Amino acid sequence: MQVFRQGSVSLHMREAWRRMSRRTALARLRLTRHTMRVPERLIVAPTDLRSIDPFFVEELLNGRILLAGRVLETEGQSPFALELPSQAFAARLHSFRWLRHLRAEKSDQAAAMARSILNDWMAVHGYRLRGVAWAADTAAQRLIAWLSHSPVVLQGTDGGFYRRFMRMLAFHVRYLRRVAATTRDGETRFRVRIALALSSVAMPNGASTLKRAGQALDREIDRQILQDGGHISRNPRVALELLLDLLPLRQTYVNLGHDAPSRLIPGIDRMYPALRFFRHQDGDLALFNGATSTLANELMSVLRYDETAGQAFKALPHSKYHRLAAGHAVVIVDTGAPASADLSRTAHAGCLSFEMSSGKYRFIVNSGSPNFAGERYIQAARATAAHSTVTLDDTSSSLFSKSKTLGPVMVSGVKKVIVERAETEDGRDYIRAVHDGYLSTFGYAHERELSLNASGTILAGRDRFFVPEGKKSLLKSDGGLASARFHIHPSISLLQTETDSALLIAPDGETWVFSSPGNEVLVAEDIFFADASGMRASDQLEIVFPIAEKPEIRWFLSYRP
Repeated sequence: MQVFRQGSVSLHMREAWRRMSRRTALARLRLTRHTMRVPERLIVAPTDLRSIDPFFVEELLNGRILLAGRVLETEGQSPFALELPSQAFAARLHSFRWLRHLRAEKSDQAAAMARSILNDWMAVHGYRLRGVAWAADTAAQRLIAWLSHSPVVLQGTDGGFYRRFMRMLAFHVRYLRRVAATTRDGETRFRVRIALALSSVAMPNGASTLKRAGQALDREIDRQILQDGGHISRNPRVALELLLDLLPLRQTYVNLGHDAPSRLIPGIDRMYPALRFFRHQDGDLALFNGATSTLANELMSVLRYDETAGQAFKALPHSKYHRLAAGHAVVIVDTGAPASADLSRTAHAGCLSFEMSSGKYRFIVNSGSPNFAGERYIQAARATAAHSTVTLDDTSSSLFSKSKTLGPVMVSGVKKVIVERAETEDGRDYIRAVHDGYLSTFGYAHERELSLNASGTILAGRDRFFVPEGKKSLLKSDGGLASARFHIHPSISLLQTETDSALLIAPDGETWVFSSPGNEVLVAEDIFFADASGMRASDQLEIVFPIAEKPEIRWFLSYRP
């Protein structure tokens, strides 16, 4: 894997081509809008595995919409006639995924409220193909949600609304077909193909339509699900989100007696071991490359369909992650870089960062990505300093573009990671990795060694900066200050005992000692971005060392019985 080999000019040209192609596709769509065939009925309503919140419906019926950590008071008005609280709120409102909550309240009143909002959406945004309402991912989510929850939406409806609804479903299908090829790579393009495959079986279609939609989905599965089951984005959370859509799709094919696309079932089976690889002892997923908090019931609703049960892999060689596990301890390490510029839009500069869990709790984590925060916080969470690894001169190991045209893609940084994995004679599971993220800027490589003993009670670490053979230091005379950060999960209490050590205490009393002999261990305030309720205060441990005088440090995490 390599990051961003194309120059800035090449990237701008590709983005210009993508936007021009999208405009052309939308122009053709507008010209042919009135020629599309509108189905008379739906064949099936696919299942939605996502969790439901009865409180959402209660508030909705009282004129309040709760989404993305914000509240919109409608006071009897259409939400689309009001200023929405945030971009994240708008995306969730327009996606209509919130319709699933109405499963908790199947009354005519709740159905009428949902239908009223949907009717308003069709009137205001139905054919205005711009803005967040028609972002490809939002439109794909909306098509899936409308199909899945059509029984609620259509409960007690009249013929006029039914026909408008069916026409809008058909328009969504045509829209997504037109924009699929110009959708940015990654999860969004995958979801567009899922939505089109789902619509091909949930709506009346001929065999050729089913076949084309299935083949397009197969190509995306082959391309985006790596051989080790990880997703090409390297975000552990993406696999869960995709499985929440892929599993109902698989079941819909089965229920209707259709042959599923040939890659669908093998692809799902391949994803499960990777999902378990990233699962910590507390049941949550590791926070790498844009991952955020995971709802336990959603993860369990996916895992209960896992027919590939077994031990988690020790490594994901294609996704570039390693896992050390012994006793009650689990350590997960990021040893990779984004596969392309497109896929780096949400990637984090966290190469060689790690997370550690033991018993029922996560102790060392990355800060994760915020669920509801604004762009400033999202970008702050991507910095190396927000990860449990080492920064040099307060600089991230990978840097991001500030171009409004390109978006926040990685423009420089980690291109190559060398990894060695072994088991030592005394039974320790050992990993050594080196990345070149600081080579072009400072002339130094970062090396990290981690080893976990056979009983899972001692994690030993070493961090070193060195000038590779044939290179020279580019540091200024006053530079070269490295900071090793260890972000502590908010559930863990931190107690400093000596200048070179601190206690990490879980709510159930499990205790680990962090120590770094000969170094000052600093306790500092921190922000945990990935809490389910929003950003949350936490703590971090930090070791600062001048690499010209002290090029390496050693540190230990030891279980205290």
